[in-house]
Amino acid sequence: MNAVAAGDVGYDLLGTELVEHARERATKRLGGIAERVAVAMAVAFLAAATCMAVFLPAVRPFSVTTAVLAVLTYALASRVQFEVRNNFAAPTQLVLVPMLLALPPRDVPLLIAAGYVAGQLRRPTHPRSHTPIDIANAWYSIGPAVVLAFWGHTTPGWQHAGVYVAAFGGQIAVDFATTATWSRIAYRVPVLDHVSSMRETALFDAALSPIGIAVAISTVGRPWGILLVLPMVGLLYVFAQERQRRLDNTVELSHAYRGTALLLGEMIEADDEYTGSHSRDVVELAIAVAERLDLTPLERRQAEFAALLHDVGKVKIPPEIINKPGPLDDDERALMNTHTLIGEEMLGQVGGLLGNIGHVVRSCHERWDGAGYPDGLAGEDIPIAARIVCACDAWSAMTTDRSYRARLTDEEATLELRACSGTHFDPRIVDALLAVLSV
Repeated sequence: MNAVAAGDVGYDLLGTELVEHARERATKRLGGIAERVAVAMAVAFLAAATCMAVFLPAVRPFSVTTAVLAVLTYALASRVQFEVRNNFAAPTQLVLVPMLLALPPRDVPLLIAAGYVAGQLRRPTHPRSHTPIDIANAWYSIGPAVVLAFWGHTTPGWQHAGVYVAAFGGQIAVDFATTATWSRIAYRVPVLDHVSSMRETALFDAALSPIGIAVAISTVGRPWGILLVLPMVGLLYVFAQERQRRLDNTVELSHAYRGTALLLGEMIEADDEYTGSHSRDVVELAIAVAERLDLTPLERRQAEFAALLHDVGKVKIPPEIINKPGPLDDDERALMNTHTLIGEEMLGQVGGLLGNIGHVVRSCHERWDGAGYPDGLAGEDIPIAARIVCACDAWSAMTTDRSYRARLTDEEATLELRACSGTHFDPRIVDALLAVLSV
């Protein structure tokens, strides 16, 4: 990988959100802590690379022609960007490997930085404030350059495959250390999330490395040989453009799903003002609780959508039952309890992302002790998003005036939540909810 993290690209809500965040970061001017970290990493890289160029052994003669051609080729390759989860990966491994095996390894990191900066020049969507990031992107070349500089052999060959594997390991280690540090400090990306992102880009680089080795071996002593990678770079450019078009369509589809969810939420409010405002209150609480529990981005989005749509099935419940000024009788309660099944059915008809949320909506009235409905699920068998909505729904209902009773005070509602913790509600979620509410 040769790009500092910008923020599972799959055909799901989480994947499209990661793509959008990465695109936004790639085009947004740096500022604040992100800018300071980028500058610090760029300065540290230049210091390290300069020390390498001065103090490490040369291994082989420096060819100006090879260096110039390599920098230009690298610049072209760096403009071919594949969107991978919340990162961008470029086929620059095709150029890095021949550079390491044709030039003095100690000089390669500085040339890589020059190539990357040159590749981003006159790119309309690339802010000038990202130049420190462009320089810091070259950190990944430090690892293999150090390994090959100390190894010392001058002529490339497949018999040195073990050394090349060690050099690649050095590349991945340095790349992960620097990009994980950047992502964590600048954008608060958890290290484990960065591991999943790095895995795909590492496989991408691993697949291209043998091609780079083959080019280096077959063009020893021929400075123009590095240009042999350009047809492959061009082919990958076509693939990258096709991938971008598919992701553009996926992002548009995701927006359509979110718009549909918001439309359903407005439909709930139009049908019953209390239910609509109640759902909005539950959404705010659910998002805050999910963040407090440090859930994954996917689980947070499930909690958000489930909170927004957990009462959508009530649009098919007669208004006289919804607004009855008193307790429901057994038949009315049985009919009311079908609203989760109706909601699941309605969302299932929409399909896609909302169809998946329907399974969560179905479980929003399950209880921690298994005495809920409609399936009698208990404990961890209940989706965590549904457990969050259940607790937040109860708090909102207790602290709101209803047609059949006055609202409880915050103190009374808190006592009720604690009394039902471990029976009706997940104790961990009750603790998180009360912490969010600071009561």
